[in-house]
Amino acid sequence: MRGWGYRKVLQAGTEGFRWREGDQGWGRGLGCRRGKLMIPKLFSFQDWSGKLIIASLAGAFGSSFLYGYNLSVVNAPTVYIKRFYNESWERRYGHIINGGTLTLLWSITVSIFSIGGLVGAIITTPIVKFLGRKHTLLINNVFAVVAALLMALCQLAGSFEMLLLGRIVMGIHAGVSLSALPIYLSEISPKEIRGSLGQVTAIFICIGVFTAQLLGLPEIFGNEFRWPCLFGVIVVPSLIQVVILPFLPESPHYLLLEKKDTSGAEKAFQAFLGKDDVSRELEESKAQENIKLVSVLQLLRNRSVCWQIITVIITMACYQLCGLNAIWYYTNSIFSEAGISHKLIPYVTLSTSTVEILSAVSSGLAVERLGRRPLLIGGFGLMVLFFAILTVSLTLQNHAYWLPYLSIFCILAIIASFCIGPGGIPFVLTGEFFQPSQKPAAFLIAGTVNWLSNFSVGLLFPFIQAGLQTFCFLVFAVVCLAGATYLFFVLPETKNKTINEISQAFAKRNKEPVEWIIRWMEGDGIRTRNGKLD
Repeated sequence: MRGWGYRKVLQAGTEGFRWREGDQGWGRGLGCRRGKLMIPKLFSFQDWSGKLIIASLAGAFGSSFLYGYNLSVVNAPTVYIKRFYNESWERRYGHIINGGTLTLLWSITVSIFSIGGLVGAIITTPIVKFLGRKHTLLINNVFAVVAALLMALCQLAGSFEMLLLGRIVMGIHAGVSLSALPIYLSEISPKEIRGSLGQVTAIFICIGVFTAQLLGLPEIFGNEFRWPCLFGVIVVPSLIQVVILPFLPESPHYLLLEKKDTSGAEKAFQAFLGKDDVSRELEESKAQENIKLVSVLQLLRNRSVCWQIITVIITMACYQLCGLNAIWYYTNSIFSEAGISHKLIPYVTLSTSTVEILSAVSSGLAVERLGRRPLLIGGFGLMVLFFAILTVSLTLQNHAYWLPYLSIFCILAIIASFCIGPGGIPFVLTGEFFQPSQKPAAFLIAGTVNWLSNFSVGLLFPFIQAGLQTFCFLVFAVVCLAGATYLFFVLPETKNKTINEISQAFAKRNKEPVEWIIRWMEGDGIRTRNGKLD
């Protein structure tokens, strides 16, 4: 960073501000020079090099964008896909599917995406180690293209099994990309913008949801004859990623630690950081050279990261079980229950994605200023409030003409509350909590919890909605309240903190003395100076 830098971290809470170098004097967290007050700069685009921006956009467009797209794409053509199931079943067996079996088959169609995601998360660790981060993202596009062809041609072939198989294969793509992309982005970005860059994943998930809802309008592909095209367009982001990523460097950490390519790692650091002198980054990476990756079992047995693991598991579970996926999967049926006209539902649904994108972008700009902790706790807390109001408005919707509009507002508010914090920060925390040797195992644990929770919501929500009716959202309110309460008492702030400082924050709760943590970090390639963390 030319002309700017961190002067020091103040206990007064000014971490993350940038001061002009050479400023003299400090008072209440403000810098002074020649008697003049220097105003801190809260955000600087000098941290963002051209190739870093292109890598984050291309990586997210072919990965998290497709994840968001496939979360929502089955929502608009629900009626037509169910009709296709009935027609295919009747041609084979001479009768249509009964209501209960059709509901179960549809729930499997929605939730089986998550089973593929779990498989993808499990196979990611050996793939990224063998092929590298960038090449894993490139090869992963094969799954997307195969899935798109299976789902787009299922009606032509008269086989609903092709749609189910395509959803599984697309889930594998999502599982790999949601694990490999955060690793790639965290290894090519400076820590000053680590949180904001991590939010790129959440932003593109929201853009993917919006695109699926836009293309699902009746005037475009959301009709009886063109709904298979909704699945065919999946190939477009994949092909764009295949064209762009080969011209970008591989992760410098992978080049240095796995390939022993010091020259290649130096060039990659220079390209992504936008500066010539990357000796400090190379030195920090080389300190990890002799680190042996730990297994999931070894990580679970490590007392020093006990609460970090618990926090990741609870945060990821709440991320999926808080109700947002239910809204994404079943938006049309929720709005129908709220009394919205069927002709208006596709356009009201489109407004939800607009709110998602605006909220996710706002969170990306604010996460390095406000921190992870307040956004997570505040987001879950607001969701509890609006889920409660939504339950009341749905229960009493026939008593006043304006109550359906209150329901729409509550759904939009729930989505906004989710996107400002819980929507992207859990992925950032997983990368911040653990040493490099532990990250692959940590991401595998997080991915497993993420996809199993996703599967549960997709499979069970139709039955929960049928059983509890207007009170079904109280289940999600309880989950959000439990998550917010846990995070309030356990989660430390990780903004602008190194792994050393985060580990010390957890040390007392893990019942490990700070001195032991320091010795453990020295053994893991993290430097100390005179017994103090460097």
